[in-house]
Amino acid sequence: MAIHKKVPDPAHPGEEKHLVLPAFSFLPTDALAQLVVDAWANPGHLLDRDPHSKLPTKGAVQEATKRVNAAGFDLTRAVVITEQEHDSDYIMQSDDEIVFVLPNQNRIKASPKNLLDTAKLLMGCTPNGI
Repeated sequence: MAIHKKVPDPAHPGEEKHLVLPAFSFLPTDALAQLVVDAWANPGHLLDRDPHSKLPTKGAVQEATKRVNAAGFDLTRAVVITEQEHDSDYIMQSDDEIVFVLPNQNRIKASPKNLLDTAKLLMGCTPNGI
């Protein structure tokens, strides 16, 4: 259960191997928590996947990058994946890709009173959580 990055395999020149990236966590911002809340309410194209490769579509990457950058960041390429995709060992598709995991919405009550704070908590409980 991790995010993998393709890297050159020194033992087999010309081939690649998968390097498991460490999960990261940082102080959740209100803007990123709002991104989570918004994605739960309307994921738009964030979670669109190619029917054959099952990888994020170009539109999903563009929307993720736009939403993350609108939350106050300056990234070249952002991708939002589900917890299931994370747990199935998602493989990064680009060296400059930053992968964010959308916390599962089923952890919140049907009528939450503190949705933004709940999103912040879940961001901290989810590896690479946004």
